[in-house]
Amino acid sequence: MTGGKKFFVILSLAQALAISGCGGTPPTTLGQFAPCPSSPNCVSTQATDEEHGIGSISYSANKDQAKKQLLKTILSSPRSRVVVDKADYLHVEFASRVFRFVDDVEFYLGIEDQVIHFRSASRIGHSDLGANRKRMETLRSRFIALAPAIQP
Repeated sequence: MTGGKKFFVILSLAQALAISGCGGTPPTTLGQFAPCPSSPNCVSTQATDEEHGIGSISYSANKDQAKKQLLKTILSSPRSRVVVDKADYLHVEFASRVFRFVDDVEFYLGIEDQVIHFRSASRIGHSDLGANRKRMETLRSRFIALAPAIQP
């Protein structure tokens, strides 16, 4: 295959992927805080191994204020969509910029321990090149930065 033909095939494939959305199917385990799979495209505050484990988000306000702050943080992120919003649980979809790969993020707001637990996982593929970990670390930083601005 010549260089020009190879380029055309790759470009056509990229366009087809972009048009199809690359969203994948939501996992059936949403709402259960399932353990991360063995693939490196998931992080969770419940995971105990170094590859998947990540620190939770602490809050000092009451649960309602913390949830308001969390939602404000989430909605300030590009390509985010809240799918489920319950009293102590959120399911949010984040889409990548180019191919619109979808990551599912679950949040659970603890009442007694004032901690937000989360799980962030890619729907498709094996590696996300650290995208889920980076997103969650960024969300944690933004949440903490918003803390003084959220009033009862």
